[in-house]
Amino acid sequence: MSSFLPSYLLLFILLYSYFCYAMSSSVFTSSCQLQGQFHLNIMHKTGDVILGGLFPVHFFSSVPDLSFASEPQQPSCHGFYVQGFRQAQTMAFAIDEINNNSSLLPNVTVGYTLYDNCAELGIGFRGALSLASGQEEQIILHNTCVGKPPVLAIVGETSSTRSIAISSILGLYRVPMVSYFATCSCLSDRQKYPSFFRTIPSDAFQVRAMIQILKHFGWTWAGLLITDDDYGLHAARSLQSELSLSGEGCLAYVEVLPWDKDTDELRRIVDVMKQSTARVVIAFVHLSHMINLMEEVAKQNVTGLQWLASEGWTATGAVLQTPKFMPYLGGTLGIAIRRGEIPGLREFLLQIRPDLHHNNNYGNSMVRFWEFTFQCRFAPAPAGWVEGGGAICTGKEDLENVNTKFLDVSNLRPEYNVYKAVYALAYALDDMLQCKPRRGPFSGHSCATLQSLEPWQLLYYLERVNFSTPFGDQVSFDENGDVVPIYDVMNWLWLPDGSTKVQNVGEVKRSAFKVEEIILDEDKIFWNFESKKPVRSVCSESCPPGTHMVRKKGEPKCCFDCIPCSEGKITNKRNSLECTSCPEDFWSNPQRDHCVPKKTEFLSYFEPLGICLTAASLLGTFICTVVLGIFIYHRRTPIVRANNSELSFQVLLSLKLCFLCSLLFIGRPRMWTCQLRHAAFGISFVLCVSCILVKTMVVLAVFKVSKPGGGTSLKWFGAMQQRGTVLFLTSIQAAICTAWLVSASPTPHKNTQYQNDKIVYECTVGSTVGFAVLLGYIGMLAVLSFLIAFLVRNLPDSFNEAKLITFGMLIFCAVWVAFVPVYISSPGNYADAVEVFAILASSFGLLITLFGPKCYIILLRPEINTKKAVMGRGAEL
Repeated sequence: MSSFLPSYLLLFILLYSYFCYAMSSSVFTSSCQLQGQFHLNIMHKTGDVILGGLFPVHFFSSVPDLSFASEPQQPSCHGFYVQGFRQAQTMAFAIDEINNNSSLLPNVTVGYTLYDNCAELGIGFRGALSLASGQEEQIILHNTCVGKPPVLAIVGETSSTRSIAISSILGLYRVPMVSYFATCSCLSDRQKYPSFFRTIPSDAFQVRAMIQILKHFGWTWAGLLITDDDYGLHAARSLQSELSLSGEGCLAYVEVLPWDKDTDELRRIVDVMKQSTARVVIAFVHLSHMINLMEEVAKQNVTGLQWLASEGWTATGAVLQTPKFMPYLGGTLGIAIRRGEIPGLREFLLQIRPDLHHNNNYGNSMVRFWEFTFQCRFAPAPAGWVEGGGAICTGKEDLENVNTKFLDVSNLRPEYNVYKAVYALAYALDDMLQCKPRRGPFSGHSCATLQSLEPWQLLYYLERVNFSTPFGDQVSFDENGDVVPIYDVMNWLWLPDGSTKVQNVGEVKRSAFKVEEIILDEDKIFWNFESKKPVRSVCSESCPPGTHMVRKKGEPKCCFDCIPCSEGKITNKRNSLECTSCPEDFWSNPQRDHCVPKKTEFLSYFEPLGICLTAASLLGTFICTVVLGIFIYHRRTPIVRANNSELSFQVLLSLKLCFLCSLLFIGRPRMWTCQLRHAAFGISFVLCVSCILVKTMVVLAVFKVSKPGGGTSLKWFGAMQQRGTVLFLTSIQAAICTAWLVSASPTPHKNTQYQNDKIVYECTVGSTVGFAVLLGYIGMLAVLSFLIAFLVRNLPDSFNEAKLITFGMLIFCAVWVAFVPVYISSPGNYADAVEVFAILASSFGLLITLFGPKCYIILLRPEINTKKAVMGRGAEL
């Protein structure tokens, strides 16, 4: 930008000096007198409508110092630029082709005025002012102030800096300017440059095209070299912004190349490139800067870099394609202006002759071209030229007989943009002249006429132009004056014989969905590495699935560590910023790259513990059934009828229910099993213990009857009272269970607190109070039965089951007292196993202690199963 400020100062000085007198004259006189002329190289052709053009026909210029004390001398240009002259001739060819096209601008002859800007802002600005204001010696002012302008539009400039300066002035008067080479994204600002258009894509698209290449090859770590001007600085700003938004990569360094050959600064920049881990270098520079840089690169022998070239030097860098530089630049990938074909251009170039052009008033570009091409001089030749063996030009030389790049039309890139720019203006003018009266877009639905054309009128149609070239490319401008973007991707090929070739390996274009698309033929790409494969350029290797990125402190976001995800979290793609938690019923696999269903755990019928408990439950049920069958079969025997056989049958049935209810604790918990298991368990055991309690009370009552005066003991405790007592005691438990189920019913629950990677299916008790009351009621009846049985344990054996009940209830109470702490401390399905074990253990204890001795007598000692033995004292059971 530092070089841009003096240019702007020069710009305003020129404006002031050029318009100052005209302003004063218009106030006091009726005419404007031209105070001076800019002596510029010119090509001119008359016509009904004139288009202007600015082209770099010369490379260099000598601008005199501005002392501001006297009128400055005219600048001089030197260093003939063949490509710039060919660009100017391309505009002349396009206009000639349009004039010969009967379907485009019929009955209208288009002319041109082309100036040489000598690649200098001041000279280019002089040319633009001359085009906009004309070179007439005197202008007579009329009251109507109508008339055609000197030029209707201007094709140019090549440089972004010159385009910014010129279009900022032309935009004030809405004079259309169509550039074919200025790429700065800043020129898309319609507030500052309302009349600027271009047929070359903006640097904003070029930057996105670069990013597409980086993305395609996985290059996330690159260095950036730029020039200290609008082209480089805006490109750097855009590239950094786009990389930040897209997250596709980072810049390891950004270095600004010096304008002059500053050896120390170039050495420092190359040292930065050598020390950096970035293997890809993006260069948004001009060709002259690149030459100076490569001198230092070759001097330090910096190899192993992959260069990405901007359009500024991709296709025009023949001076770099030498044996000195190709060991370092071979394999370069670059963005190039879209190549096009212009049929008939070569034939047009062959027809040009200096005798047709060298007599014009303002320049001698054709003469310079002829002298440069044939290495001769027109007469009068400079002093000493002939004496030194120099040839004299005749103007009859044949271009076919000379080897010149001027005739090489196989790689038309800037020329193709010039061609499209001229045709865009022609189509816009054609649309404007086809306007039907009273249907126009201007005030009062008026139309523009050939006699009163204004640049701002053409601007309206230029914004809406849409056509296709013979090469098949569509040309239209968006709301910012930018053309539909498309770039060629070029590759610098270093052949075995030492020669070089720049080949097209793909293209980058914007799709219908306004997304950049890249098409590459990777098989054609030459890689300047031993592996013959793309280089790897990353700050940190991508994080595999199962890990997430943690940015290294103080470094760009592309530099990071890969940290494994914690348990229960996963990443299933590379370079994840964070791990995501698995859903509730899932857990991370060992690789932490996807979620798997958690292992489920419950007391299953198919696991060893479940099988054993199920077998024990069914065995207990079977034994109860067998004992019940024995008792029914021997129901008339004294041992069965003794001590109320009905209660014995009830105890057996309740024990059978106790064994069966344990099966509700096995298997995956369901709502109905959770609600039924504790209710069935509680009611079954209360029924069993109630019968035992009544049996114990019957033993006590029978003993009292046997004493004198105790005949009334059984009067209040007969069979009906026994049944009622059992029913009453059981009903209390049923009421407890009902209240529990209604108020806070047990429900199935997936518990993950024991182990995060497992789901333990269990039944929550719902109400701890309800569960405690249920167990407490069973315990109260059990303790009461035990105490009564213990008190009557020493009664005569022939009347007494108290010892058996005492022993059985002792086992029952011991089991359930031990159950409580073990149940509380057992996790998951083990709690269910403990409860089932307690049910089975207490049930087997009661079954064996209460019915084992009786079955022994019935089956093995039938001789003592008599009324005499049962009623007799001293009989052993």
